[in-house]
Amino acid sequence: MAMNGTITTWFEDKGFGFIKDENGDNRYFHVVKVANPDLIKKNAAVTFEPTTNNKGLSAYAVKVVPESKYIFIAGERIKLTAIKSFVVYSEEEANTGIDKDNVVLSVGILMNSIRPKSDAPAETRTLKKLAITTQHGTTLIFSEDEIDIDETVKMLKV
Repeated sequence: MAMNGTITTWFEDKGFGFIKDENGDNRYFHVVKVANPDLIKKNAAVTFEPTTNNKGLSAYAVKVVPESKYIFIAGERIKLTAIKSFVVYSEEEANTGIDKDNVVLSVGILMNSIRPKSDAPAETRTLKKLAITTQHGTTLIFSEDEIDIDETVKMLKV
């Protein structure tokens, strides 16, 4: 049963290191058990088969996940293969300090609520936003205040 983990320690000169698995346990691994050793580095994501040796927990059939499979957006690690769709849209934002945590809108409602700029009163501004929908049906929304939307979209189109 394959597991996911992250390389926490790598002794290149000695050819071994440690992986923190999805349960938070540390597992020893040796370079000969790694399918793509050229990608080994600290904090790299890996998949592996869990096992034990005479010293405790270890890992074999280790594969380092190529970095291009993940993007980081505003501190969120998102697996590119988990993204179902994304949309960039503009939203009128009033500077009235809306409690965003309690405002849940679907992209459809947002699209219907976006008006041409000419109707906008002076105290609103247009904010560019990026909504990413994952295969699990989660929608993550980032605004241009948090991220560079154009650069992020380039990464999404890989």
